Amino acid sequence: MTWILKAPATLLPGMIAAALLATPTRADVVTDWNVLTNTLVANDVGNNPKLRTLAMVHVAMSDAINTVQNRYSRVVAMLPAAPNASAEAAAATAARQILTQIYPEQKAKTEETYAASLKAIADGTAKTEGIKLGMEVAAAVQRDRANDGTNVPDTYRPHTAPGAYVPTTPPLWEQYARAKPWVLKSADQFRPGPPPALSSAEWAREYNEVKSLGGTKSTARTAEQSEAVKFWGNVNFGPAWQAAARELATKNEMSLADCARLFALLNMSLANAYVLNWESKYYYNFWRPVTAIRNGDQDGNDATERDAAWTSFNLTPMHPEYPSQATYNAVTAVAVLESVFGPLKAIPFTATDVRDAKRTRQFASLTEMAEEQKNVRVWGGVHYWFAIRASEGVAPKAAAYLIENTLKPVR
Repeated sequence: MTWILKAPATLLPGMIAAALLATPTRADVVTDWNVLTNTLVANDVGNNPKLRTLAMVHVAMSDAINTVQNRYSRVVAMLPAAPNASAEAAAATAARQILTQIYPEQKAKTEETYAASLKAIADGTAKTEGIKLGMEVAAAVQRDRANDGTNVPDTYRPHTAPGAYVPTTPPLWEQYARAKPWVLKSADQFRPGPPPALSSAEWAREYNEVKSLGGTKSTARTAEQSEAVKFWGNVNFGPAWQAAARELATKNEMSLADCARLFALLNMSLANAYVLNWESKYYYNFWRPVTAIRNGDQDGNDATERDAAWTSFNLTPMHPEYPSQATYNAVTAVAVLESVFGPLKAIPFTATDVRDAKRTRQFASLTEMAEEQKNVRVWGGVHYWFAIRASEGVAPKAAAYLIENTLKPVR
């Protein structure tokens, strides 16, 4: 980004020097720290803690920037206004403090990004005050999340009969089903209705469809569908939406406060997805296709035939099936991005595989990418269509509630 200052001839030399020394606020600091945060969270087990960290970082950055600029309401840190502080120094410091607490072993990477952020800011009182403010904001966010319920003991109780073996690997992050969401009232605020009864025609129809499409030996799944399943796996969903947001922020030359708001809304909403949808998953505790199909003779439905050797084409995630998390995330991301940029149907995007940067998938629009992210969960044999529909029904409501109740314009 190039900044050109043109001074009228009537400006005094000292005023010109001061203008040239002034550091414009750049939205880049927000995207820089988004890139670093995504790098640091990549090795976390499960997506729940990844999105918790991303939300904490971006809420802290947004609150720090708005304590200085007062563009949008703040989420957590209700500190006195600091209009003379550097918003960039405050944002970078807030992000740094969050990340060094969560990933102390990655401090060198964090400090490298922090040094680059501060180097772009002129030394002086504004910078010093910004650093102090950033520390205070980060501390406020850390206090707010210290008791959010994400670190309480896992109390999941496997369903079994006395003396019977069950797999001993516990499901992932059961405690997130009881965690505190951002802005929303409770984890069960937007719980969908139950999955279909096992005696129903709907159950039989969708059981048989995923059985046909989603198995490792399926002859119904096309080569293109198989390639899509392999591309997304369980790892590329989240990074694709973060990259899309960065690309849109850059193309639209967003201001610092607007960019901070975008990423705070996106990551609070996605973090909430891993609380609200998790609550529904563990409330209903519905079986995955691999379990259902291997036990198709025990569901009481004559239209579901057992396949004792069936396995899903996509690796089955270690948590209950209903509703679909990938769908919840895709619908949530679209809702947030459209609330900022308008319809996404005409915005093309290329998704890159985090495991191999040479592998990409091109989409005519971000909504097309969202649709594929939903479909691959059935093509890959880890979800039923009714789980997709359930998330499509509730995710927009949860996202809309958050958008309506936080980070509102103040001037």
